[in-house]
Amino acid sequence: MTRTIPLLHPLDDHGRLPRPLVGETGRLSQGVRDAADAVTAATAKPVLSPAADLARYAHPHYLRAEPTAFGSATFHFKAFTGREPRPETPLAAWSDSELTYEQKKELDRQYDAARTLWSQMRLRLRAAPVVRRAAPLWQGWKDAEAGLRRVFAAFWSTPDGMWRAQLLKLTDAERAALAAARAWDEVAEELSLLAAEHRREVGEDEDLPLQAVAQELGLDASDWEISWPDEYKAGPYSWDSRTPMVRRIDAEAKRQRERLAEVARLAPTLT
Repeated sequence: MTRTIPLLHPLDDHGRLPRPLVGETGRLSQGVRDAADAVTAATAKPVLSPAADLARYAHPHYLRAEPTAFGSATFHFKAFTGREPRPETPLAAWSDSELTYEQKKELDRQYDAARTLWSQMRLRLRAAPVVRRAAPLWQGWKDAEAGLRRVFAAFWSTPDGMWRAQLLKLTDAERAALAAARAWDEVAEELSLLAAEHRREVGEDEDLPLQAVAQELGLDASDWEISWPDEYKAGPYSWDSRTPMVRRIDAEAKRQRERLAEVARLAPTLT
């Protein structure tokens, strides 16, 4: 049985189907082709993400940023040595009209994070030799202060005829304690200045404590007494130019001498 397929269009004079009309075989009219070309062009045109926009301004050590659950981002960088120039947001980024304000703020946050890591490494680099030098000076100060107190306490068991000899030991202990105090305050001031500069860079929340630097070097600085930088220099209206540990020794020596003077008044023949 012969099957016939009805034609949608009659054959032309040569027995062939006519050229299909627009849209009937998937061919597009010129107008439709133009529209399709426009869609293809829009799709093919690279749409830069904020990260790609900022790439040319990123810090050389920058690797990536990961969002956190709190809506902020964690920035990852190659390790800093502390010898690099201070990370600063490029001024060109703020005059770049292609960047949004939020993108510029994001770049600022990236450089803030870079500056924190750089400053921490810089503190380690600069403080390490000072910390190593400070360790024996702190121990020397502790020994000298303890020695001063020990010599004074010995008066309680010193025979009456030996007080002059004990007084000589006390003055020697005072001099040793003052020398140790000056030596400690000198190195403590160096550490205080380094720590203060670092704190100005990163703020208190990201501050790397000197105790942590010492611990990384295998040293225990948990009881080191380091004052603010201003404590080591006399102000324009201050008459007292003594440093913190020197003031402490002076106060201890004054207390001891007042007690000895009191005893001498009560029993003048003991000395």
